[in-house]
Amino acid sequence: MKDIQNTYLSISEKIAYAAGDVAVNFFFKFFQFFLFYYYTDSVGLSAGVVGSIFLLSRLLDMVTDPAMGAIADRTKSRWGSYRPYLLFVAIPYGVCGYLMFLNPDLSNEGKIIYAFVTYSLMMLAFTAINIPYASLSGVMTPSSYERTTLSGYRFVGAFSGGLLLTLLIRPLVSALGADNEAEGFRLTMALFAIISIILFWCTFLFCKERVKPALEHKPTIKKDINSLLKNRPWQLLTLSYIVHGIYFTINGAVTLHFFKYWIGDDGTAVLGPFDLSTLFLAVGLLFSVIGAAVPKFLSAHIDKRMLVIYAALVNCIIMASFYFIKDSSLTLLFVFQAINGIAVGFIPVLQWSMYADTADYGEYKHHHRNTGVIFSAALFGLKLGLAVGGALAGWILAAYGFVGNVAQDEQAKLGILLCFSLIPALLAFLKVVIMYFYPLRDKTMLEIELALIERKGDLHAPSS
Repeated sequence: MKDIQNTYLSISEKIAYAAGDVAVNFFFKFFQFFLFYYYTDSVGLSAGVVGSIFLLSRLLDMVTDPAMGAIADRTKSRWGSYRPYLLFVAIPYGVCGYLMFLNPDLSNEGKIIYAFVTYSLMMLAFTAINIPYASLSGVMTPSSYERTTLSGYRFVGAFSGGLLLTLLIRPLVSALGADNEAEGFRLTMALFAIISIILFWCTFLFCKERVKPALEHKPTIKKDINSLLKNRPWQLLTLSYIVHGIYFTINGAVTLHFFKYWIGDDGTAVLGPFDLSTLFLAVGLLFSVIGAAVPKFLSAHIDKRMLVIYAALVNCIIMASFYFIKDSSLTLLFVFQAINGIAVGFIPVLQWSMYADTADYGEYKHHHRNTGVIFSAALFGLKLGLAVGGALAGWILAAYGFVGNVAQDEQAKLGILLCFSLIPALLAFLKVVIMYFYPLRDKTMLEIELALIERKGDLHAPSS
C-alpha cells in the first residue's frame, strides 16, 4: 500500500509536464487548423497537391516513429531514457518549424518541393521530441488513475496552447505582415518557435522518471514488435486514434474555408481584433480546455472506455448537425462548437492514459515493457490520421472543383460542407464501433497494477 501512496505526483510536476504539450500544440494545432489554408491561400498551392504532400511525407514515419520509440527505450543517461530528448531536440524542433514558413520566391514546382522537404523535416523533429515526451508520462508514475490525472493536466496545456495560438495567429499575422500574409506567418511562427523551446526545457527540468523497466526485460527489436502484435488493446486503441485523427483533421482543415466561402468571413474583425473563424476555433479550444479538466473526476466513477465512446458519439452528432445548420444560424454553430469542444477535450486525455495502460498490460502478459515503442506507434497513428485527414480534405476539395481565393461555385461549396460535417461525422461513429471492442476495463487495470507491484517490488528508480 505504501508503494501506491508514493505514486502520486505533485501539482508543480504535472504543470511542468503540461508545459511540454503547450509547446507541441503551438505547431500541431497550426497544422490542424491553419496549415492547409496557409499552403492553398498564402503560398498558392493547389488543394490536391497539398493533400498529397501531407500523405507522402508520412511514409517516412513508418520507419522513423517506431525507430525513435525503440531508441528512446534503450537510452540510458543520468537524466533517464526520455528526458534527454526534451533538452537536446528542442532547438532543432523550433528551427524546423520556422523553416516551414520562409516561403522563398520560387517557381510553383520549387514551392511544392520546398513545402514537402520542410514539412517532412518538421515531422522528423516532431517525432524526435514528441515520442519521448509522450512516453515520459508512462514512467513518471505506475498508477493508472494518476496517469489519467497527469494526462488531464497535459491536455489542458495542449488545448490552452492551441487556444493561445488560435487567438493570436490571425491578429499577429496581420500586424507583423501588414499586406503580406506569408511574411506575417513567417514572423509569427518564429515567435512561437522560441516559446516552444523554452517550454520543452521547463518540462525537462521539473519532471522525473520513476518506473523501472520489467526485471526480465532484454530489449530487442524482435521483442518490441512481437509485443505489439500480441497487444490487442493497443491495436484497437491505435486504430481508433487513427480514425479520430482523420475526422478531426478533415473538419479542422476546412474550417477557415467554410467560414470564408460559406459564411462570407473576409477576415474583418467582429470582436476586438478577432474575425468569425478565429472566434469559432477559439470557442472550440476554450471548451476543450474545460473538457480536458473533467475526465480526472469522472474516471473515478465511470470506466474510461465508456467515456471515450460517449465523447465520440457527441462528436458524431454535432458534426452531422453542422450540415443542416450551414450558414442559417451563427448562434447555433457556436453553441454546437462549444459542446463539441468539450467532447474533443475528453478523448485525448483518456486515450493517452490508456496507452500507458496498454504498456502495463504488455508487461503483465509478456514480461516485456516497451513504453517508448507503444507511444511511438501511437503517435504514428495520430500523425497518420492527421496526414490521411489532410490528404482526404485536399483530394475531396479538388474533386469538387475548389480553387483558392476565387468565388466558389455550388459544387465546390458542397465539397467544403461535406468535409466540415458529414464525412467526419461518419468517421466519428466508426470510432465508437472500434472502442466498443476495447477490452481493458478500469477494474482490470487495478488488478494489473497490483500484480506488477508485487512482481517488481520497488517501482521507484533513482532519478536526477
